[in-house]
Amino acid sequence: MRPDNRGGTGLTLALLSAALFGTSGTFAAALIDAGWTPGAAVTARLAIAALLLTVPALVSLHGRWYLLRRAAGLVTVYGLVAVAGCQLFYFNAVARLDVGVALLLEYLGPLLVVGWLWMRHAQRPRRLTVGGTALAVLGLFLVLDVAGSVDLDAVGVAWALAAAAGLAVFFVLSAGTANPVPAVVMAWAGMCVGAATLILAAGVGLLPFQASTGPVVFAGRQVSWLVPVLGLSLLAACLAYVAGIGAARMLGPKIASFVGLTEVLFGVLFAWVLLGQLPAVVQIIGGAVVIAGVALVRLDELRTPERTAVLVST
Repeated sequence: MRPDNRGGTGLTLALLSAALFGTSGTFAAALIDAGWTPGAAVTARLAIAALLLTVPALVSLHGRWYLLRRAAGLVTVYGLVAVAGCQLFYFNAVARLDVGVALLLEYLGPLLVVGWLWMRHAQRPRRLTVGGTALAVLGLFLVLDVAGSVDLDAVGVAWALAAAAGLAVFFVLSAGTANPVPAVVMAWAGMCVGAATLILAAGVGLLPFQASTGPVVFAGRQVSWLVPVLGLSLLAACLAYVAGIGAARMLGPKIASFVGLTEVLFGVLFAWVLLGQLPAVVQIIGGAVVIAGVALVRLDELRTPERTAVLVST
């Protein structure tokens, strides 16, 4: 695939992934309001998504199981931190914060990616990337509303920041050029690891786990609990993760993570339309400032003809 086509396809996949991931907070909030614990919502999401991806993953792995064996360590970390951990932290944040606010805090992750590439791979950020990062930090200050007109739950903020670290791991590990595991297999294996870990944690009492088969209020209507669960599993997990991994491998972790900031816009839109949640004006302005960093980082990336590959050891 030509570099320009590859970049265009990568951007399309990144935007698709962001839109699909943006639905997760809305689906999760509906379940949590109906009495589900965040752990139960994440476990259901991963277990069902892993089941749905089993056949495509097995077909992709036919005759190539050695690829998964060689990447066992990487897949394990990916499943524990980038899949299970990140989602669990984010859902805990959604239980205490509005979806849009939780997403904006989670998307400190791209700043962590820039710092990681600088420290680990000596990819010192150029001026436009620094400018985009500075805008994102300024926007996050507005989202947090340091002036104090918006009351935020401190524990919810802590969960969202933990999710930011998990998100950074997702982008870095997804972009590893040394990892030959197909994207659908990487997503499936990570979900299997994450679901198994959460089920074990719930079984021994380490993870609060409560679910219900009663009706759920979603988009102002009472619907079956299967509606948000299947939305979480199929849209916000299966399709979102496969598209996200493909985008990260085409664009690299830095640009993929910053394009992924558009998930905030999608998440706020879905939460507003379906749940009636709308952040305060100062937080909306902060969100716009955060997203403005995407354009600067993308412009910075386009100025360099060849992107330095990021190697992730397996």
